Amino acid sequence: MAGIQIQDSEVSLEEPTFVEGFPGVGLVGKIATDHLIRELEMEYYASVDCEGLPRVGTYRAGDGRVRPPVRLYASEAHDLIALQSDVPIGAPAVGSVANCVSSWIAAREVRPIYLSGLPAEREEPPSLYGVATGSQLETLEDHGIATPPEDGVISGPTGALLDRAAQRNDDSLGLIVDSSPQFPDPEAASVLLEEGIAPIADVSIDIEELVGRAEEIREKREQFARQMQQLSQEESSQAQPLRMYQ
Repeated sequence: MAGIQIQDSEVSLEEPTFVEGFPGVGLVGKIATDHLIRELEMEYYASVDCEGLPRVGTYRAGDGRVRPPVRLYASEAHDLIALQSDVPIGAPAVGSVANCVSSWIAAREVRPIYLSGLPAEREEPPSLYGVATGSQLETLEDHGIATPPEDGVISGPTGALLDRAAQRNDDSLGLIVDSSPQFPDPEAASVLLEEGIAPIADVSIDIEELVGRAEEIREKREQFARQMQQLSQEESSQAQPLRMYQ
């Protein structure tokens, strides 16, 4: 049966924050979520078996265990869930994956944070913006996260997840960060973590390693980024000015 299958039933969560890490522009959501899982030593919690996801097995160097390409990790100590995806999500699967994940979230006391990159050529540090559904605009205000300065849309799986939340008036947050339109962007991912995810989820995250390993991360993620570039703009999670659609 398709859905999210709990793998570690001993993990006890109260009202967790859910951080989504589907790959998109600059791979900012994936890089941030991968670092979050590693830094907080989060445990493999559930498999994501949604219709349309690639039927592949993934493994890690030095670890013979095969796991699904999309997984949830949890930290009981931090009351936190993170979604890690090792595959891009193509357009035919976006709707079914968003419905699958949204239904699971809606059935639980979970506050989701969705992550997106805004393609930008920049000379200054990346800017962070926030959007919200339900009653979560107040959360952005409480943490001093600015709303976007211009109209825009968010595409790909992240946009579909936010759309589902908006349609149902469910609580959710969307964090948008200026990011490279062509290459993996660890600097933008570190802004997501330090200025958005950490204060909202009330966790402490050391980003020094992420910043220090920026070049290594770029090199390792370039092949994945090329896969993402093969998808059309409509398929890849990203924020864009609305004028592009007018």
